[in-house]
Amino acid sequence: MKKINIKGMSCMHCVMHVKNALNEVNGVKAVDVNLKENYATVEGENINDSDIKNAIEDAGYEVVSIEEV
Repeated sequence: MKKINIKGMSCMHCVMHVKNALNEVNGVKAVDVNLKENYATVEGENINDSDIKNAIEDAGYEVVSIEEV
């Protein structure tokens, strides 16, 4: 599982936007977004960090960090 710290989310619309973007990334099987603490977690196989970063940035948000958890 990967934890992605995200900057710029402020409402439930943001949560859905990030969740939809991450669900489009190759290898992602499950996504959870925490608005209060500004992070998302993704589960799956062979998920590329740069694909995650690009998906979130294309959705209009900033990736602060990506870490394995």
